[in-house]
Amino acid sequence: MPFWGLQKQLGIDLDTFLLRQSMPQPHGQAAVCHAFEREWVECGHGLGQTRARRECQLEYEDFMECMKRTKLTQRLRTILEQRDRMIKQGKYTPPEHHMGKEEPRP
Repeated sequence: MPFWGLQKQLGIDLDTFLLRQSMPQPHGQAAVCHAFEREWVECGHGLGQTRARRECQLEYEDFMECMKRTKLTQRLRTILEQRDRMIKQGKYTPPEHHMGKEEPRP
């Protein structure tokens, strides 16, 4: 399909989320996940698709974590659930400024 540019002709773009790290960035700075993407691409270069999926799984997982932050959100959710349990049990009292009861500032 790259020969005809079908995606461009139809106005759809299916693979930009994987390619946006490699694209030229504003102000010439590298994108946040560029290093992870580069490791993943270098690992899979020259390998077949099946072999690359098996051998480069760790690099791909690191890249996807950087892009989507799934492990980070799961960890944060666990921390907040634990905090809520401790508040219900009476083992933890959040500070006033975390409860929205702070005095207004001048």
